[in-house]
Amino acid sequence: MEPLSRPMRIALLDVARAQRERLTGLLEFPHEFVAPAAATQTVDVVIALRFGAAEAAHYPTSMLHLPGAGADAVDMGVLEPKCVVCNVFEHETPVAEFVMAALLDHTLSYGRMHTSFDGDRWSETYAARRPHGEVNRRILGLLGYGHIGKAVTQRAHAFGMQVHVISQSGNAPGADWVGRPPQLHDMLPRVDFLLVACPLTDDTRGMVGAAELAMMKRTASVINIGRAQIIQEEPLYRALESKQLAGATLDVWYDYPREGAGEVKPSRFPFYKLPTVHCTAHSSGWSEELFQRRYGVIADNLTRRYRSLPLRNVIYTAP
Repeated sequence: MEPLSRPMRIALLDVARAQRERLTGLLEFPHEFVAPAAATQTVDVVIALRFGAAEAAHYPTSMLHLPGAGADAVDMGVLEPKCVVCNVFEHETPVAEFVMAALLDHTLSYGRMHTSFDGDRWSETYAARRPHGEVNRRILGLLGYGHIGKAVTQRAHAFGMQVHVISQSGNAPGADWVGRPPQLHDMLPRVDFLLVACPLTDDTRGMVGAAELAMMKRTASVINIGRAQIIQEEPLYRALESKQLAGATLDVWYDYPREGAGEVKPSRFPFYKLPTVHCTAHSSGWSEELFQRRYGVIADNLTRRYRSLPLRNVIYTAP
């Protein structure tokens, strides 16, 4: 791509719209934001989490920058020829902290301790104490070993846990055991926690179903911060409802609100009504610091595009 000799035209869509002021403060070259319109507007860059046929028709572009890591909401087939797609990470710190909080709460029941404390009935509260577990020496199984997997492994080791990993490459530096996807059935029976932290692809969609969940200990819990569809929806609900699994923390969902789509539910099943399931609204990485880091990377990439310098985090180039 040639350097631009005019202001860069930028379209902010879906979740990126709320970050216009932040991005403006980070860009140090001439630019303009394109206002939403019914007519087709050719732009230099689109920043969007979702990009399909409708977006492609309205905003033909030579660069699509995702405001996150996952590209499963992008239809690569609708992109303009030679359009470059970039993503951004920077979420591994808050997500890893979230995962450790979930591990500890499932094991120590800190939330139950807090909510059951009754200072007006102190004698009864004190007498009702129950022993809790320890994460020390427990086994954490990871599906995926990217930025999040590495950050979680560091923290889990600090708590005395073992980390076993299934990764596409079979590589997981720092893990206590590593295997490839065909070895998933070898790992599942021995883990105390299963953390889903891999991207959603044709290979990972539905890779954990009823057979896989049945292999796990009844005392084991599932934590999903990757994509909901990696675990089959109904088998997961049935395993939790029947107490085949001890519990779960679910931060990612099977459906999401979309503009103009009306009210939707996160799942066909009421996971949130199960007492052993902790449900959160895709919030594990949603820290204030995250946005500053992510849009710092995006601003740097836009600067590189403006000056025709090599881009960071290129994940796809349309043919």
